[in-house]
Amino acid sequence: MAGCCDNHCSLDRMRERQRGTLQIVLAINAAMFFVIAGAAVYGKSTSLLADSLDNLGDALTYGLSLYAVTKDTNVKAKVALFKGVLIGLASVTVIAQIVYKLFVPALPIFEVMGIFSLLGLFANGLCLFLLWRHRHEDVNMSSVWECSRNDIASNLSVFIAAGAVWLTDTGWPDIVVAIGLVLLLMRSAVRVISTARKELRQ
Repeated sequence: MAGCCDNHCSLDRMRERQRGTLQIVLAINAAMFFVIAGAAVYGKSTSLLADSLDNLGDALTYGLSLYAVTKDTNVKAKVALFKGVLIGLASVTVIAQIVYKLFVPALPIFEVMGIFSLLGLFANGLCLFLLWRHRHEDVNMSSVWECSRNDIASNLSVFIAAGAVWLTDTGWPDIVVAIGLVLLLMRSAVRVISTARKELRQ
């Protein structure tokens, strides 16, 4: 009996830690979406827009993950499946923006791209640090970790694109990096959906 109590209490403590971490990273990503989306529109940057949509997707992901913390494995797998679909939809949105930029080209403001990509890198680095200890706990937290890890690559890519825009004085580096971010988002979506479907079949 004591052993069952210990296991139950341990599970409750883990869920409480997960809930606390998710609340923090949810707030960070929701705030960063508005900040970076505004910067993307002002700076005419498709890659920065992709970065902001990634933050929005993460905020929704963390909100769903917060809901799933106390649920059983089946519910967590379904939530992870939905998160994978959200990531896929974000990639479709960026593709539409890329196509638009091909027909209506505009030179991004590289200073805006550089400054806000570094701001995003700092915020997402903090999220990654907070989520590190949860990355192997269950399918729910594993998918959250996947999203956060992608954010670091996105921020670094946008920063590199800013430098390339400055060097070349063209908008092509912004579009190329945006395409790379789309591929990253799609790869992440496939991985999260695949993992969730495996959990649902068990």
